[in-house]
Amino acid sequence: MAVAMSYHRRAVNGIKLHYAIAGEGPPVVLLHGFPETSHTWRRQIPVLCRQYQLIVPDLRGYGASDKPVSGYDKRSMANDIKELLATLGISCAAVIGHDRGARVGTRLVKDHPSCVARFAALDNIPTRFIFERMNADFAQAGWFFFFNGVRDLPEALVQGREELWLRHIFTSWLYDISAISDTDIEVYRRAYAAPGGLRGAFEDYRAWKQDVEQDKQDADVKIACPTLALWGAEFEAAKILDMREVWREMATDLTCAPIAYAGHFPHEERPLETNEALLAFLRDWKG
Repeated sequence: MAVAMSYHRRAVNGIKLHYAIAGEGPPVVLLHGFPETSHTWRRQIPVLCRQYQLIVPDLRGYGASDKPVSGYDKRSMANDIKELLATLGISCAAVIGHDRGARVGTRLVKDHPSCVARFAALDNIPTRFIFERMNADFAQAGWFFFFNGVRDLPEALVQGREELWLRHIFTSWLYDISAISDTDIEVYRRAYAAPGGLRGAFEDYRAWKQDVEQDKQDADVKIACPTLALWGAEFEAAKILDMREVWREMATDLTCAPIAYAGHFPHEERPLETNEALLAFLRDWKG
């Protein structure tokens, strides 16, 4: 079934964010991760928009949103989303974030708890935990944190080879490699080949020191709203750390949903199971 979606660009927090809106009902924000754009939610939007109004942005530095040279700490990126919601007349929403989007969502719910009614973090280990618990195994699995954080070199090496770079990442992180098609790869390739496309993604990672410092400032404050931690059971990083333990330290009202036979992209690899978990989690959200 075709989904009626409208596409917009809006000035918020000093930049223009590109976003889509679909459906009607209580507002739900979908925040994508790396190395993707809002396209990543193509298997959730047709299902969730039957009951909810979906706000689906490209994060600062990604897709069709502006790609400034600064402002990639998660507090700034969370403020992008807060201001976007305010301009839409939305004071409170459910927030679902995957990967980098979950980091933005975490900072949003911590900095502005009244704005977030429910929070779902998909396949995410909070930044503070990554660097506090770093060891050789995790450094090998999380090599991209270090590569992406190097100044200038990643852009120089990847520019013109975006498809090769993307295929390596997806092949490494997927359990079901058929989940992301050649058509999907081309959508992402075009996004990262656009002016500033690579810079935005790498600057997101280069903000890690600021992100860790922000996380440490309120490490003792747990997320109070209902929180869902959902992850692909076959993703290597999720096997190194105990995801339940990690998110018990983050949230007081926690539901955990490991998705079998999925890697780092459970919402793309196992959309049926992921959508069922998301709908169950959102059931009591009435706006």
